[in-house]
Amino acid sequence: MRDGEVVVIGGGYAGVRLARRLDAVARVTVVDRKDVFFHRVAALRAGVRPEWSATPFIPYDRLLRNGRVVVGKALRIDTERREVVLATGEQLPYDVVVIATGADYPEPARFSGATTAEAMKSFASHQRKVATAEHVLVVGGGPSGVELGAEIRLARPDARVTLAHAGPALLDTTGSERAGRRALAWLESHDVEVRLDSFMSPGNDFGTYRDAQGGLVHADLSFWATGTTPNTLWLRLAGLGGWLNAAGHVKVDPALRVDGRPDVYAVGDVNDATALKITPAAHAQADLAAHNIRAQLRGTLRHRREPRRYRPAERTPIIVPFGQSDGLTVLPVPGGDTAVLGGRTAVLAKARTLMTPYMRRQLGYTAA
Repeated sequence: MRDGEVVVIGGGYAGVRLARRLDAVARVTVVDRKDVFFHRVAALRAGVRPEWSATPFIPYDRLLRNGRVVVGKALRIDTERREVVLATGEQLPYDVVVIATGADYPEPARFSGATTAEAMKSFASHQRKVATAEHVLVVGGGPSGVELGAEIRLARPDARVTLAHAGPALLDTTGSERAGRRALAWLESHDVEVRLDSFMSPGNDFGTYRDAQGGLVHADLSFWATGTTPNTLWLRLAGLGGWLNAAGHVKVDPALRVDGRPDVYAVGDVNDATALKITPAAHAQADLAAHNIRAQLRGTLRHRREPRRYRPAERTPIIVPFGQSDGLTVLPVPGGDTAVLGGRTAVLAKARTLMTPYMRRQLGYTAA
């Protein structure tokens, strides 16, 4: 016997994790506009290398044994009727609804269109442009920008590649100067031009880019790895802008519930629970929310027990691949310091497979 109706809006890292955790105890419906799970971690390489084109796409058909996945777009949450209303007009009743719509990333780490075919067509377009470009500009020196710059350099050893970063050091958000120096050394040793303290914006002419000092960079292809935008515009359009903070993230309490709404949760990149918008944080939130929802549906939160509280990790390991055969890992150590591990750890943990076997198992598939 299952304890209630749970609607999960969003089939990304947090959404699929939570749905799978609740599948045995509730009637779970996952709503997502995509027809497959998009493994964004593999998208940067897929945007460069044709042999990786299909890797980021994992079908939803084995995610749930008892629940279902609905391909569609959520328009609004009707809190009075306790229904999620889809663009098709379908109304999904809920006892608990979970907002897990994630964030939008710059290309090529983006699912373009609504179907796998459309997204793969977008990847093919990026691949052709990378294969023929004389000069590629990557803007952003965080983990994604460094990873993308390395992927492009290894795919196009004959092209000019420039990485421009607004800050004084690469990987500065990791809190490790050593990691930034190592990334800089790898890029420069592979003939990538790195421009630090170089805030870039599109120039007046096509193919030109201007830095804060007025200097021009001419490039026939550019990628911007400069941050993400939470997918919450639909909430604002539905009149629920009060649920959002100034940056557009859903405001949640320590139990990951929308303030004042005990039957509405938000997990993953879409909420304001932590500044760390990474997969481990999304999974940790999904696990905690699943526990609290399970207890809520069974009524145990009304007796004896309080919901578990999410305590965001201030620091977490960060792996930055330099292609399939190198990279670095920033590992927090006691005392507030960090250690930077060599390429072998990064290759084994992420660089070679980009965690694809792990995510396939999360969705009910074997690793292959």
